[in-house]
Amino acid sequence: MEFAANITAAALFQQILVGLSRTTILFIVSSGLSLVLGVLRIPNIAHGSLYMIGAFMTWSIATVVGGSPAAFWLALAFAPLAVALVSFVVERGIFCRLYDREHLMLLLFTFSLTLVFNDLVKLIWGSDYRSLNAPDFLQGSFSIFGLPFPRYNLFLLLTGPLVALGLWLLTNRTKIGKIARAAAVDREMVSAVGINVSWVFAWVFVIGCYLAGLGGALVAPTQNITQGMDHAIIIEAFLIVIIGGLGNIWGALLGALIFGLTDAIGILVWPQFAIVFPYTAVVIVLVFRPKGLLKSVW
Repeated sequence: MEFAANITAAALFQQILVGLSRTTILFIVSSGLSLVLGVLRIPNIAHGSLYMIGAFMTWSIATVVGGSPAAFWLALAFAPLAVALVSFVVERGIFCRLYDREHLMLLLFTFSLTLVFNDLVKLIWGSDYRSLNAPDFLQGSFSIFGLPFPRYNLFLLLTGPLVALGLWLLTNRTKIGKIARAAAVDREMVSAVGINVSWVFAWVFVIGCYLAGLGGALVAPTQNITQGMDHAIIIEAFLIVIIGGLGNIWGALLGALIFGLTDAIGILVWPQFAIVFPYTAVVIVLVFRPKGLLKSVW
């Protein structure tokens, strides 16, 4: 149990970039969870399962398309849409009838959905590991201060700000976004002015689940795709949402930055106990800011 010695500035910078690329995945998944939590008041435990389905769907679409250079991009485009379609069916078929129930019942229902989705994944894709290669021009690495940095991680670094900008435009510059923000504050008043709140909830739920699927699609080339990959991400996503402020998307961004960077630096400083670093950061934040870094919408 020894600390890493002779940590250079170049190695630290490289690891920060790695942490930021992981932050992209954490933010995309957590922002979807935070959006659903903030507007619908649903702690969607099945969010992690939709992330897993997104990864498997990405592999399936890329495999069906075959060796085409466009295989990955088609999978990246359509896999999250497939997840969004699944979420739409679930929301319109079941969820829309449960909005007035207690939070505990909603929590138990989303947990039961997790069990159903896990069995469906096992039934469709089996228990074997799957792997997916990034496009040729995103494979390999380039040098940063003499140290290698994966090209795909750079792609993730560029994708994160684009998703954040898209979310900002959606929530602040579109009609559905403004109505959703109003519904998060006072759904009864929104309903009183003639807006069908049920359909607003449906689209918010679908958008949040689309982000889970997008996170799964983006992570597919970076790790093995397997059953159980939803467990770690849902724990991390909930912690990020909590320290950022319940339902606050930009709080989710701050929480993802903290989680991703502390994890990456922990790997560099003390590899044997790297997993402890992000959870320690969560504890420190909650000690000084029990309600989260930014204002909660709850």
